[in-house]
Amino acid sequence: MSAVVESRESQFETFSYDDKLTKMFAIATMVWGVVALFLGVWVAFELATYKMNLDSPYFTFGRLRPLHTNAAIFAFVGNAIFAGIYYSTPRLLKTRMASDLMGRIHFWGWQLIIVAAAISLPLGYTTSKEYAELEWPIDIAVALVWVTFGVNFFLTLKQRRERHIYVAIWFYIATIITVAVLYVVNNLEVPVSWMKSYSLFAGVQDALVQWWYGHNAVAFFLTTPFLGLMYYFIQKAVNRPVYSYRLSIIHFWSLIFVYIWAGPHHLLYSALPEWVQTVGMAFSIALWAPSWGGMINGLLTLRGAWDRVRKEPILKFFATAVTFYGMATFEGPLLSIKSVNAIGHFTDWIVGHVHAGTIGWNYMMTAGVLYYMVPKLWKTELWSQRLANIQFWSATIGLLLYIMSMWTAGITKGLMWRAVDETGKLVYPDFVETVIKIIPMYWVRAFGGVLVLFGFILLIINLYKTIKLAPKEENQEEEKFKALPLSASPLDTHGGPHRKLEGLTLLFSVLSFVAIIIGSMIELLPALLSNNFIAKDARVKPYRPLEVAGRDIFVREGCYTCHSQLVRPMAAEKLRYGRVSTAAEYVYDRPFQWGSRRIGPDLMRVGGKYNHMWHYRHMLNPREVTPGSIMPNYPWLFKNKVKFEALTKKLNVLAALGAPYSKEEIDNAPMLAKEHAQKIMNELEAGGVKKKMIDKEIVALIAYLQRLGTDLGGDDEISSVE
Repeated sequence: MSAVVESRESQFETFSYDDKLTKMFAIATMVWGVVALFLGVWVAFELATYKMNLDSPYFTFGRLRPLHTNAAIFAFVGNAIFAGIYYSTPRLLKTRMASDLMGRIHFWGWQLIIVAAAISLPLGYTTSKEYAELEWPIDIAVALVWVTFGVNFFLTLKQRRERHIYVAIWFYIATIITVAVLYVVNNLEVPVSWMKSYSLFAGVQDALVQWWYGHNAVAFFLTTPFLGLMYYFIQKAVNRPVYSYRLSIIHFWSLIFVYIWAGPHHLLYSALPEWVQTVGMAFSIALWAPSWGGMINGLLTLRGAWDRVRKEPILKFFATAVTFYGMATFEGPLLSIKSVNAIGHFTDWIVGHVHAGTIGWNYMMTAGVLYYMVPKLWKTELWSQRLANIQFWSATIGLLLYIMSMWTAGITKGLMWRAVDETGKLVYPDFVETVIKIIPMYWVRAFGGVLVLFGFILLIINLYKTIKLAPKEENQEEEKFKALPLSASPLDTHGGPHRKLEGLTLLFSVLSFVAIIIGSMIELLPALLSNNFIAKDARVKPYRPLEVAGRDIFVREGCYTCHSQLVRPMAAEKLRYGRVSTAAEYVYDRPFQWGSRRIGPDLMRVGGKYNHMWHYRHMLNPREVTPGSIMPNYPWLFKNKVKFEALTKKLNVLAALGAPYSKEEIDNAPMLAKEHAQKIMNELEAGGVKKKMIDKEIVALIAYLQRLGTDLGGDDEISSVE
């Protein structure tokens, strides 16, 4: 009898998980979460009152807003994704992660990248490409760390003991492959110096590549990995299988195929080719079906557990997260419809939509995952269910205040911009009127953010106390699994061809790559080749040396976070800003500056609209020339000197990328810039400005602003002022 028992026992292997790595990512999620949310509250108050900018270059909205988005996406959400993946993947595959060393390289490399972003963005080192602002050395680090993560994940897949891969693993595979493709392509750039580069793409092409990346960063960093977490943690929390295996198949393949096409809906009514805009809109609307399929699958998995949802905070967070996923994925396609987009684009409605996803979906799901994982990782009970419930209601009420105020502000602003009276004139010709009108909504949004932040602080307190309850002796969780080689284990084909595919992970991964690359190629290649078809205009010239310096200052200060440079083909926009933008006007713009929000007016035709002294006073104290403005003061521009010597190298790189600078212009760039500065100073001196300002950054910025929109002449009048 003992021999039989021993024989049976020998068929099983005992192994443990690397839960230390999961714990590290869970703690990092909490730390960076409070940082990201605090930054969000700070920039929200900066819009409610300009004084929160502190007259400091390191605290302006233009520099802190990219820091907030990067902290929220890559620090907070990123660490949450990794914590969830490192917890669920080994348990689903019945094996330890392939390499503890690669796991540690991933963790510490990612944290160093976050610290580098936290230092570089406030210092003004930015590419200005939304959600991809980090400069080239950090981009390389991101790529290397992501590859390390991917190699470790796929090696773990190879050594798995479980023959078939579960739904959550499908979404992890798609995430790892697609993020790598997106990040590398969008960040193709040519270094000028340490922490300064110019995009390989220009103008229309740069805009298309950026929003192919930007939209799909949301899709494959904020959505697909969290769907994987949803499919694992909700099932574990309610202890029941997913509602529909068949629906999960449809959800996965249709989502990853359709999502990748939708990026151009960020560029409707732009200089992008019309067919690309139409494709983006059509596929965005098509996203309704797979997205809601996933929502239905998640919510119906909770069926039969609604009494527990009312009582247990973990399930409250999960149910709310899936609900907001459904709401955000309804609103996104709605905003991609051209007639709706005409009102919503460039307004705070988009900000409300984004936060319905990031707070409603990502924050709520992360909270649920942490409340599930932490007690299990530290082998204890949650310290306070009551505190978790308070956090839930604080976050939910805060989120509702946030999105409702932004919906109100966005629709109000959009309607005011387009209002034209019976005589064909703008009802609100002064842009600042549309800003002053919505400031109360900025205050509501800021206090909503405070409630969300307060709730997360409660989560940290709760989980800290939970960890303190953990037994002092740390015992690793062990599992036993039947010791049968993967190659020898039977391939269960019950359930059809897809069930077989789940056992062929290499083929599954290749098909996932094919699904995302088809849309990418059809969308990107013709548009990237469209430089050959853009009607060239001989009047459009590359920026002169001082204007290049000024443009780099504009980018550094994050002016693109508040101002667009794109006049859309709408009657009100033509009345307010002038001639509609054309693709030919942007051929030398690296990076493009179309923007995604108008807290201030569009600047595409601002060149020559005001004199030099107006711009000088405007940057020193915006309220002196525009009463009611919420724009920060920029006193450092009047102290910092222009780096004239760097212009030779900048023009050299731009020439290599296609700008038609002569060798003489490149070699004499510093001298040409100084001559240009002298011409601007002649007017400023007549207004009482001291001559010593000639080499200051404000002069270069004025040169750039006065150039905007002037290449094609002024045959269309601008009928209104700021």
